[in-house]
Amino acid sequence: MTAPSTFGLSSEARNLHWLLTNLVEEVPGILSVAVVSSDGLLLLSSDETLARARSGPGPQGRGPRGSSADLATVVSGIGSLTVGASKLMDYGPVKHTMVAMDEGSLFVMSISDGSLLGVHGSADCDMSVVAYHMALFVGRAGHVLTPELRSELRRNQETAKGAEHESAGSPR
Repeated sequence: MTAPSTFGLSSEARNLHWLLTNLVEEVPGILSVAVVSSDGLLLLSSDETLARARSGPGPQGRGPRGSSADLATVVSGIGSLTVGASKLMDYGPVKHTMVAMDEGSLFVMSISDGSLLGVHGSADCDMSVVAYHMALFVGRAGHVLTPELRSELRRNQETAKGAEHESAGSPR
């Protein structure tokens, strides 16, 4: 049975959702995941996947401020900063960026055409395992993330966001 978020999507879009779900479910310590377009728009996120897999209170299943949309903003900013640094230093394109913090980690990896994969991990996640699984995702997703698929994913995000706003405003 197809999850509601993938209903009506192309097989390529459903495949990317499946790859993201696998990333979240297979790698311990992942708190939030976002796929971001080159212009900073959220294309795909782990919000639904993590809500199903890790329900309950606490930081488990939460990204920055609790949302993959917030993670997408951070990922886009870091992506822009590192691309600018790469151009300034003339070292070629950025492949990945890792930020280790006291209470967690942030990983950003280039997918294709400026699209980025961002992962927010817990403080105890194994950075090498996260990076390996991100590279697998990028290897599998990069060749199918065409402009048409990016448009489809963006429309799906907008539809989901609209449905979320409608349900939040309805009386219970």
